[in-house]
Amino acid sequence: MVDGFELFTDRSVVAMRVNGELRDLATMVTPTDAVEPVTIDSADGLNILRHSAAHVLAQAVQTINPAAKLGIGPPVTDGFYYDFDVAEPFTPEDVKALEKAMDRIIRSGQRFVRRVVSDEEARVELADEPYKLELIGIKGVGAGSTTELGGDNESVEVGGAELTIYDNVDPKTGETVWKDLCRGPHLPNTRMIGNGYSLTRLAAAYWRGSEKNPQLQRVYGTAWPTKDELRAYQARQEEAAKRDHRKLGAELDLFSFPEEIGSGLPVFHPRGGIIRQEMENYSRKRHVEAGYDFVYSPHITKSNLFETSGHLDWYADGMFPPMHLDEERDADGHVTRQGVDYYLKPMNCPFHNLIFRSSGRSYRDLPMRLFEFGSVYRYEKSGVVHGLTRVRGMTQDDAHIYTTRDNMKEELTSTLNFVLQLLSDYGLEDYYLELSTKDPKKFVGSDEAWDEATQTLAEVAEASGLELVSDPGGAAFYGPKISVQARDAIGRTWQMSTIQLDFNLPERFDLEYTASDGSRQRPVMIHRALFGSIERFFAVLTEHYAGAFPVWLAPVQVVGIPVAEQYGPYLDEIIARLKAAGVRAEVDNSDDRMQKKIRTHTKAKVPFQLIVGEEDRDNGSVSFRFRDGSQENGVPVDDAISRIVESIRSRAQVTGQGQI
Repeated sequence: MVDGFELFTDRSVVAMRVNGELRDLATMVTPTDAVEPVTIDSADGLNILRHSAAHVLAQAVQTINPAAKLGIGPPVTDGFYYDFDVAEPFTPEDVKALEKAMDRIIRSGQRFVRRVVSDEEARVELADEPYKLELIGIKGVGAGSTTELGGDNESVEVGGAELTIYDNVDPKTGETVWKDLCRGPHLPNTRMIGNGYSLTRLAAAYWRGSEKNPQLQRVYGTAWPTKDELRAYQARQEEAAKRDHRKLGAELDLFSFPEEIGSGLPVFHPRGGIIRQEMENYSRKRHVEAGYDFVYSPHITKSNLFETSGHLDWYADGMFPPMHLDEERDADGHVTRQGVDYYLKPMNCPFHNLIFRSSGRSYRDLPMRLFEFGSVYRYEKSGVVHGLTRVRGMTQDDAHIYTTRDNMKEELTSTLNFVLQLLSDYGLEDYYLELSTKDPKKFVGSDEAWDEATQTLAEVAEASGLELVSDPGGAAFYGPKISVQARDAIGRTWQMSTIQLDFNLPERFDLEYTASDGSRQRPVMIHRALFGSIERFFAVLTEHYAGAFPVWLAPVQVVGIPVAEQYGPYLDEIIARLKAAGVRAEVDNSDDRMQKKIRTHTKAKVPFQLIVGEEDRDNGSVSFRFRDGSQENGVPVDDAISRIVESIRSRAQVTGQGQI
């Protein structure tokens, strides 16, 4: 038997996968084991680096404040966090002290040493850590069980068949200087964390995500293999902060979240309303061309609809509480008519199934493509709500396609192509696909149906030629899905469109059509959301374009700026012609100086400013000023109008001179 240190000499290897399981490099392996290296720059390697940094953070906290009690410290996207129960909240000054303490621990080169313990042993060793004891108690529900944990973030502590503690061992004395309950694996030693880490922010968080539990103090951090990668990440974060749709939404007067309405319930202002209307109108046009029929459904329904669909069995936690209505009582208070529970709808699909079922269907009617901009409501927890990307009231561009089993692959292929082309029209052109498969604990229908649906989706995705990655267990309860993962202008990935193949809801709703041989058959159902939700897509586009929307989406497309008051009438005539051509144009006739007007409309990210002075009026021309500050003088009016109209028609992204 040998360990990973003997197998791998490459210093970038920080762990290994043994028979498919992640293991520390110190793990002993046999010649019959299947062993693969895990490098620090891989997805698994980065998680191990970040989780190891979280342990060092926790050790630093308890070094400075021995009374601090430990929560959990998992890796997360681009970083890590650790939760602590402390008497006083952390301050920015505390963060500086923690980083200095972490630096000392990292330089000391402490070894991460895994140790298997029994529940009883763990309780004795961690007797002063109440939150760890709670996790041990949950783990003890069943051998290797993590089913009652709050999620993967907690399973980093006690996941797997064994309960383990990781000791931080001083390399000089062999003494254990700190320990934590943890599943692992970890880096071989703290020195491998290097100087590519940073603590990023402080927050409060409820223990195990429940407001019924104590509120803990959370410290976030990030960690990368090198200092250069850390700096690159920090630069991306700075750029992302500039593009934050919440910030731009306020600056550009697009939308807001009035406290009087409630958390996660946005209102769109006139300028934001124009952008949203253009987004929706273009989508409607393309759907009509692709053979979709528009339908509409109410915002609420009786509970039995969601009982039939299964949403009350599998999705009740994500729904708003019911409204008990229609109950009637006599003068003595006796119930003469039973009431009914109504729910705000979280999904549109059950309503569309009723539309399909409303009359007899023939194979000649298929594929039937139903489309709706449907308002839905989901009870997101307050800590999850985030700007327009995670709201409680949203509008889904929801389509449900009913087709035959023989034709489902062809329909899925055309649906995927339609989705990719439409995303491209909005300016998102860099994407890959993700295939979400059955959650073995949360599904309806037979394994055979799931296998067929999953295989069909995989074949369609692979035929697209795009990169395909797996998302095991990520499907909804009724069927597997393909999701389009789009990268924005600064390389961030957003989940966009989803395409789900469903054999189960047609069964639950008893949907049928008459086949060519006269027999009654079940249709196959394809769920398809292109934007996901209008609100979230609005946020993504806002950040993708940094608020400088392409000219066809810009709320104000042209502003006319006269150099002096006497040139206003000449400019009014040009703007009137643009308006007649459907352009959103206006003249700035304010008393501000010309340079201030230019700054104001540049800050508002207006695509075109038409500046007019004496020479322009005499020559029948205008001066084009673009978003980047470049300018083209002496452009004939007819030419200017033609170029503006064409830029809108072609959905061009106009930034500087020569791009229209």
